[in-house]
Amino acid sequence: MLNTFYKNFKSGTDIRGVAVEGVKGQDINLTDEVISAMANGFALWLSEKVKKPCDKLTVSIGRDSRISGPKILGIVSQTLKNTGVSVLNCSLASTPSMFMTTVDLECDGAVQITASHHPFNRNGLKFFTREGGLEGEDIEKILQYAQDKKTPPHSKNGSIKEIDYMKQYCSHLEDIIKKGVNADDYEYPLKGFKIVVDAGNGVGGFYADVLKNLGADTTGSRYLDPDGMFPNHIPNPENKEAMQSICEAVLENGADLGVIFDTDVDRGGAVDKSGNEINRNRLVALASAIALEGNDGATIVTDSITSSGLKEFIENTLGGKHYRYRRGYKNVIDKGIELNNKGINCPLAIETSGHAAMRENYFLDDGAYLCTKIIIKMAQLSKEGKSIESITSDLKEPLEEEEIRFKIVENDFRACGERIIKELNDYAKNAEGWILADDNREGVRVSFDKNNGNGWFLLRLSVHDPIMPLNIESDSAGGVKVIKDKVYKFLKTVNGLEI
Repeated sequence: MLNTFYKNFKSGTDIRGVAVEGVKGQDINLTDEVISAMANGFALWLSEKVKKPCDKLTVSIGRDSRISGPKILGIVSQTLKNTGVSVLNCSLASTPSMFMTTVDLECDGAVQITASHHPFNRNGLKFFTREGGLEGEDIEKILQYAQDKKTPPHSKNGSIKEIDYMKQYCSHLEDIIKKGVNADDYEYPLKGFKIVVDAGNGVGGFYADVLKNLGADTTGSRYLDPDGMFPNHIPNPENKEAMQSICEAVLENGADLGVIFDTDVDRGGAVDKSGNEINRNRLVALASAIALEGNDGATIVTDSITSSGLKEFIENTLGGKHYRYRRGYKNVIDKGIELNNKGINCPLAIETSGHAAMRENYFLDDGAYLCTKIIIKMAQLSKEGKSIESITSDLKEPLEEEEIRFKIVENDFRACGERIIKELNDYAKNAEGWILADDNREGVRVSFDKNNGNGWFLLRLSVHDPIMPLNIESDSAGGVKVIKDKVYKFLKTVNGLEI
């Protein structure tokens, strides 16, 4: 069993902690000793997984732009070397590129040092094998080894070699765009297009070079230089300030498209030439339209908070099937893989946060790959005199939406949340005008007709935190308040929530 100290590092399928000082009340727990113990735990786990001794393993290591990244990379590299592992130091790299080293370089495993969009003081470890990212139980096993101070035998056969894998990864993206657009000027398929990139001082600045190499004008791109203090805005396509930044860049520079990434580029978003966000439901709709080409009637897996209009768009406009699943990008990806293994055609698993994983790309959530597919579609449509926004013109979006995050005040927050969900489900069955969704797989989702708020709500338990998020959407002015009042009558009857 993990003790409280090591249990705190588990963040779903990642390891995360506090790596540097600077935020009041957050003491460093990712110490040199702890990081080394985790690296040893991964070496033991990987050795068992691929059935090779450590001195026969090759592991790549990369990092995002966080200020603690170089130090942690050095500790992990040296620790693995001491077990006999051949380490490939990729230095500054995107998270998806580290998975791709298991494909292109045939690495047995890969480590990315990142904490996604979290504040500068935090960092963590994300692991891959050729099968993809690790599951939650794998992370627990690695942490258990670290807690128990289990280490592989020391070996002098290890090595550390510095490589520039990002150059190969970028070349791969360029080839995909060349083939996809198939322009008369094959080598410069983006000539005549202006595309701006906002990397938020994460590691996504490389994508502007990819576009420039293909002939695009990227003048006006923002925050391409890595800076682990993130001085301009949070690198997060879900962040309002970040999206405002890329929208401004598009409009100020008269760009045809804008793209934005999170810190480690496993998520992406876009903005059309009119400055409208292609994000959340609209991003899912666009990605679905692209993925369903050549996959007529296929299934798109999304997370639970997607809108009713999106379901209608996927099923009625695109002719696909919508499988609404749980929050958590790994949950969505694993469900997409599972459906395909059952013989159900599923080309895309996507979360509204911007994690988009296509089957054609190893079901890897890769923000740069997603934006690459969008740019190809933009260039293809341009030949027909159409714009990228024409694809989602039939998407019905809610008039009003709101998210409220309720704090769970009981110690066993998971048990408390599950109890409240059961109570709400029982309540909804008997409440007049409450229509329980028949395709919901997380929390409780209820719809209302035009006389009762004209929309829906979803109450669920957060994947990792003692929080119960409540999402509400309505197609009528004032509808969110009507629905909120109905939910509040129920919430007043339960214990354990700070409402």
